[in-house]
Amino acid sequence: MQRIWMTGLALLIAGTPIAASALPAQWTDATTGHRIVRVDDRPGNYGLYFNYNPFTPDGRRMVYLTPEGIRVASVSDWRTKLVLKEKVDRLLFVGNREPVAYYTTNPMGGTENEGPSIVWSVNLDTGKRKRIADLPGGRIESINANDTLLAGHVELEPPPPAIAQQGRRDPRTGSPSYSGTGPDGRPLTFAQAKSQWMAARLAAGVPMEIFTIDIRTGERRSVTRSKDWLNHVQFSPKDPSLLMYCHEGPWEKVDRIWTIRTDGSAKTKVHQRRFQGEIAGHEYWAPDGGTIWYDLIQPQGIQWLAGHDVVSGARRWLRIGPGQGSYHYSSSPDGASFSGDGNDQGKYISLFHPRMDDSARARGTLDGAALIATGALETERLADLSRHDYTLEPNQHFTPDGKWLVYRSNMEGSPAIYAVEVAKPR
Repeated sequence: MQRIWMTGLALLIAGTPIAASALPAQWTDATTGHRIVRVDDRPGNYGLYFNYNPFTPDGRRMVYLTPEGIRVASVSDWRTKLVLKEKVDRLLFVGNREPVAYYTTNPMGGTENEGPSIVWSVNLDTGKRKRIADLPGGRIESINANDTLLAGHVELEPPPPAIAQQGRRDPRTGSPSYSGTGPDGRPLTFAQAKSQWMAARLAAGVPMEIFTIDIRTGERRSVTRSKDWLNHVQFSPKDPSLLMYCHEGPWEKVDRIWTIRTDGSAKTKVHQRRFQGEIAGHEYWAPDGGTIWYDLIQPQGIQWLAGHDVVSGARRWLRIGPGQGSYHYSSSPDGASFSGDGNDQGKYISLFHPRMDDSARARGTLDGAALIATGALETERLADLSRHDYTLEPNQHFTPDGKWLVYRSNMEGSPAIYAVEVAKPR
């Protein structure tokens, strides 16, 4: 089976030079005054999800995927080149210590979301590949701070066929497609169909496991098992044995955000819902590894960008005002500001500057529990996405030097990868 699969596999030969592309197109956004670069608009381009690291440890290169294989873009001038010519099923992330990208291939050639795969790494300097592990199912989602462990999740039993079908990904975009009909027999919108599917998947109670894989030996170990829907496994960027994960499903039905040690100990709920209909999600680690940030929406549309310090337990909630809502938020490398990729109520890539309330500047205690410090966000618009269709998530990333935000958009008609300069040209 392996010999047949390897036939025709085109690989980058270490040391073979591949010419970089010409300088990409760039212009000044007429609405915001910030410089925009179109990094790549090849059909089938795919950028990483907002909480997966696409940058090399030195901050000079960014990886992304095209149908021909893995490409890198130079952050200095946004020229790109192909570094691995191979049929890649999923580009995962770049390591924290070495310029090594991790990815999976699919020996069966299918599009199942949790299907069999092979985990590989490729050194972006030498082109040397390493076969790390064979996965009978599940997916890898994170790498730890010292590049010794991978972490992921797997369904221990298959979900009902109708649910599994909805989880399959579009091979052109890497995104799942959702469809269905309502009680009146009419077709549902993308968002409605996704919500209906997520409720059914949660109710199915499929047994799952979070696991780790030793990058050096390929050894696999179980972290925790549950009939809760486990997802979004993320290692702390600083603590190599600390994981964050979520109980997936409709956010109003789950206590979503949790942390756990790789040995299965210290399972901790990060946010406890207090109101009917309260939702929290799209959690991510701050770059310093000290804070987990997440989108928190309470009844009557009161919305916060909420932060939880994993060491002290201190909480900082920043009010999200009109026009500041986003599908995803992220933190700048220095932790001084945030970004947002917008939504249908405010179609922009934005920079948000936190301002704490006067009453929150000095922390107090009440019955031994730390009070929540509150504040607000001030908005700076960077890129106009008024022509963007949000069925495609922009998934913005700060470059490690904090000078650019990279995102994906279909604002010109088809998906492309863009970068917007955070500072306005002088």
